[in-house]
Amino acid sequence: MMLHGRTILITGAARGLGLEIARACAAAGARLILADIDAEGARAAAEGLVATGAEARALPVDLGEPAQIEALAADIAATEGRLDGLVNNGAIATGIGGIGFEAVEIDTFDRVMRVNVRGTWLMTRAVAGLLRASGTGRVVNIASDTALWGAPRLISYVASKGAVISMTRSLAREMGPDRIGGTAVAPGILTTQSTEYVPEERHRLYGDGRAVPGPQAPEEVTGTIVFLLTPAALTLTGQVMPVNNGFVFN
Repeated sequence: MMLHGRTILITGAARGLGLEIARACAAAGARLILADIDAEGARAAAEGLVATGAEARALPVDLGEPAQIEALAADIAATEGRLDGLVNNGAIATGIGGIGFEAVEIDTFDRVMRVNVRGTWLMTRAVAGLLRASGTGRVVNIASDTALWGAPRLISYVASKGAVISMTRSLAREMGPDRIGGTAVAPGILTTQSTEYVPEERHRLYGDGRAVPGPQAPEEVTGTIVFLLTPAALTLTGQVMPVNNGFVFN
């Protein structure tokens, strides 16, 4: 029960890795707030966790809309009155790959940066006071190892996740005096419903290239995230964890 007594906010929690993170945090004893643009999906995810005995509720949020982010933070402050951890998992990934950089639409690039980068910054900013009050606040930003090896034909996503990694380091230095830890986790392709659209060739590239060959299940990532949300993880602040079974070494 590594997260017993801790309240954790997870964005993009309705499905895929976000939902798996929520399940792992629930098993570790956390009280959960599941945020997603898919309000019904987030509600169903929360109800599923409650059915297992966990404490969880859902809140809708569009990470591209600053007013919605502020409203979510205000709701948490009024209802929970505390926040011990934030997992910035929400991001745009589906439908933006497989296109050469010369063919990417400007609107697509801007939308990815608005949600993946600006949304991560705004969410962290919105709940910073609650994390500071915790005394052991933790921020875990979900990046991607595509930003570490330079995946081709994925320019907007790779650029956004590279920015998240750099932003994590800057945030760690600013938040450190308040004993808030900030880390980035950079997984590769996982076997979740969110990666079903990825071409089989890319899945095979990862499977063959990992030091531990084969596919990577989300539960091979979530254990690291749970630890990074604990008070013991402060010494790792500012670090980037390529949790990808050895496809990229950092």
